[in-house]
Amino acid sequence: MRLLYSITIHLFNAAVHLAALFNYKARLWVRGRRHVFDYLAEQCKGKAHVIWFHCASLGEFEQGKPLMQQYRASHPEATILVTFFSPSGYEVKKNDPAADIICYQPLDTPRNARRFLDTVPVEKAIFVKYEYWYNYMHQLSLHQVPFYYISAIFRPSQYFFKPFGKWFAKQLKTCTYFFVQNEISKELLHSIGIDQVEITGDTRFDRVYDISKQEYELDFVKDFCQENTQLIVAGSTWGPDEQLLKQLLEKLPANYKLVLAPHVTDAKHIGQIKELFQKFPTVCYTEKDGKDLSTYRVLVIDTIGILSKIYKYSYISYIGGAFETGLHNILEAAVFGVPLFFGPKYQKFNEAVQLVALQGAFSITSHEEMLQKCQLYASSPEAYTKVCQICKEFVQSNLGSCEKIISKLVN
Repeated sequence: MRLLYSITIHLFNAAVHLAALFNYKARLWVRGRRHVFDYLAEQCKGKAHVIWFHCASLGEFEQGKPLMQQYRASHPEATILVTFFSPSGYEVKKNDPAADIICYQPLDTPRNARRFLDTVPVEKAIFVKYEYWYNYMHQLSLHQVPFYYISAIFRPSQYFFKPFGKWFAKQLKTCTYFFVQNEISKELLHSIGIDQVEITGDTRFDRVYDISKQEYELDFVKDFCQENTQLIVAGSTWGPDEQLLKQLLEKLPANYKLVLAPHVTDAKHIGQIKELFQKFPTVCYTEKDGKDLSTYRVLVIDTIGILSKIYKYSYISYIGGAFETGLHNILEAAVFGVPLFFGPKYQKFNEAVQLVALQGAFSITSHEEMLQKCQLYASSPEAYTKVCQICKEFVQSNLGSCEKIISKLVN
């Protein structure tokens, strides 16, 4: 089975190289790995105490960042290395000061995993949330390097818990410790003989809470809003989300405005958004200078890196992805205590499941459902306040994950 796994990895690599001929993101994925071992050899020369954090993409980096910062504070001699699987994470965070070295993760082949551990003097490895790379785990255990999973979450449908996944479950047992988000994950690991596990919650709560406490003002958002504006902030949206929001805006009073931050910000998609919202006065973030933003009803954020701060100004928030690709980060908005809306595919996201059950977030399939809630909040301020309070208390009740984890990592 290990051979079959490695063959699959090689086939995936070939498919991405083929896609790179036509797809920009795939080209970044390929180019970023082209000289990665040379880069690592240069950057790690003379280094010791390398603490390796692996993040799939941007969201996982944000989960791991508070731990990177706390580890550095307690061990200033440590070198923090961050690897990314996806360009969506690397291209945004490649210069983030939380880490000393940032690069793409070499693909999980037996040769690459051996070469990585021979090149990088890894003292500890931390995998954020998921990405169970068999060959890397195998080499870490052979090199006797302790490795951990933080903010991990498991589901019964994963192949580790199926009869055909026993070979991989055996490799999972070599992990030094699992810090998981919930009781279900702990019980699933116990079911395959893994006892080195503790429920510590999700480090993203600590991260978004830290962001929410920063003092800042976004003048362009304040200029966009007028005194009576009810601002809808829609983050990480895809086509179906944008169609829904367009239909919603057509039914709402003129004092409702929309800040739209799509997940894909290339010229083609921004052009599609402009065409979709052409009946509304629409302006892009990169075109805002010299314009009276108060005269526009839709502001399109055609850049990346500022969405988490824009949520501060929202009356209600919409989180994209749950119609097709999977729900994006809801905690960045929840921390500011506003009602949350998203599509129907959210069941794999523990925080969304919990917040829907608490009635602080709402899964919808049409704009009419969101419209009804907007109308309710307009007529019943106490109903709106109640939902806001639910979201605030939900975040605050889940703080402290980083402290629980760091106490074991630094020993």
